[in-house]
Amino acid sequence: MMNYYKHLFAGLQACILTVAVQAQNAPAPYGALPSPRQLRWHEMEIYGLIHYTPAVFQDAERGYGDADPSVFNPTGFDPLQIVRAAKAGHLKGIIYVTKHHDGFAMWPTRTSPYNISKSIWKNGKGDVVRGFQQAAQKEGLKFGIYCSPWDRNNLNYGTPAYVEDYRSQLRELYTNYGELFMSWHDGANGGDGYYGGKREERRVDPGTYYDWSNTWKITRQMQPNAVIFSDAGPDVRWVGNEDGHAPETSWATINSISTDGRAPMPGFVDTKNLGSGDRNGKQWIPFEADVPLRPEWFYHAVDDDKVKTPEELFEIYCSSVGRGGCMDLGLSPNLTGVLHPHDVQALTGFGQLLTAVFKDNVAKKALITASNVRDQNAKAYGTAQLTDADRYSYWATDNNVHQAALELKFKKDTRFSLIRLRENIKLGQRIDSVAVDVFRNNQWENISHATSIGSCRIIRLTKPETADRMRIRVYAPVCLALSDVGIFLEPAFQTTDQRHD
Repeated sequence: MMNYYKHLFAGLQACILTVAVQAQNAPAPYGALPSPRQLRWHEMEIYGLIHYTPAVFQDAERGYGDADPSVFNPTGFDPLQIVRAAKAGHLKGIIYVTKHHDGFAMWPTRTSPYNISKSIWKNGKGDVVRGFQQAAQKEGLKFGIYCSPWDRNNLNYGTPAYVEDYRSQLRELYTNYGELFMSWHDGANGGDGYYGGKREERRVDPGTYYDWSNTWKITRQMQPNAVIFSDAGPDVRWVGNEDGHAPETSWATINSISTDGRAPMPGFVDTKNLGSGDRNGKQWIPFEADVPLRPEWFYHAVDDDKVKTPEELFEIYCSSVGRGGCMDLGLSPNLTGVLHPHDVQALTGFGQLLTAVFKDNVAKKALITASNVRDQNAKAYGTAQLTDADRYSYWATDNNVHQAALELKFKKDTRFSLIRLRENIKLGQRIDSVAVDVFRNNQWENISHATSIGSCRIIRLTKPETADRMRIRVYAPVCLALSDVGIFLEPAFQTTDQRHD
């Protein structure tokens, strides 16, 4: 029995030593790092922003604040239809506009008489926020909220009293609608309105009025797992446009600056680097690329034939998710309270296209070799980590190896049109650039390159390539930590005789 415990103890020591050595040999993190809530956000990739307020019934993009509550009466409101269509489009969550700039609260708030309880819909007993929250929960999507800081109806807007009203609204939403994945904010900072019946213009100082640093403390306390979005962050930044596209080079790190040297706040931030970010920026604040499915954020019947196609959505996906951010797709229910059939068709087609594109990763069929493997430890840091199901397992190089190459050898000529690369961003955004080559006519020929890899980089070729060997050259100021290599052929380039076993 003594020998048994002796051997058991020795075995445990060996296991502990092995774990310690592996942990010791792991690459040191580099630069700013994502928080756990930001990592979860990165993994979502696509979510939606739903605009559904009285403005829909006024055929307007921005309510003035003077709409009679009775105008809101969606006789066929079906949040499940909307959420299921979003899910078909591979959206992982929805954000609902609980109050837009018109000030009309879409839940029965105690903070303002201008709310859904004053509508004729459901005899004043309805709660649109609850409807979307429950539908999202039923379909397994995450839920978030946007409550506009600008209120064109509130008599107190522009005074300290309104800031307390706004904070009370956030507390209600944070308390009563489950766990949120995002609290979404914009830089709406006053203008003309109907403030308590007073038709006038009210301006506020965006750098100080909402006291965002203290307002966001409420978010951190009540919804600690929610990322906070605004053009200034602090968790997710705006990309700087509403067409869904990020620049070719777009870093997750940034040095946020304001327009006059004060701390940057929503509506009070220098926008010149929102899209690009900054290499080696001090803050990890990745971008959200927001874009409406239709030409506008709210439903207008005139736009029923102008819904983006699945192919257009995929192009946006490649230049948003495929450049290291997330895609926020605007959805706009109609007057009845559902998505128009054209919207549903577009979302369904988009989801089907995504499935078809990423169904067959031919990199899994290739023999992948690396010019360097960290500590020659293939089990921990070898190329097998590049095609497994773990987003954060990774191929790594020795500390002094900042340039290395992966070679992929296929059993036969293989067609591809899209390359997807991911870093293990738990260790920071390390890679400066990559180059992609194919072996043709007995020599390597460069076909593409990319910068700022981060959580996801999609290199979409203008035409498909065919090769039995390809190479990915990687450059960084520190050792590499690449977690994923995907090689795909888009359906538009597929024919029966070009598919590969």
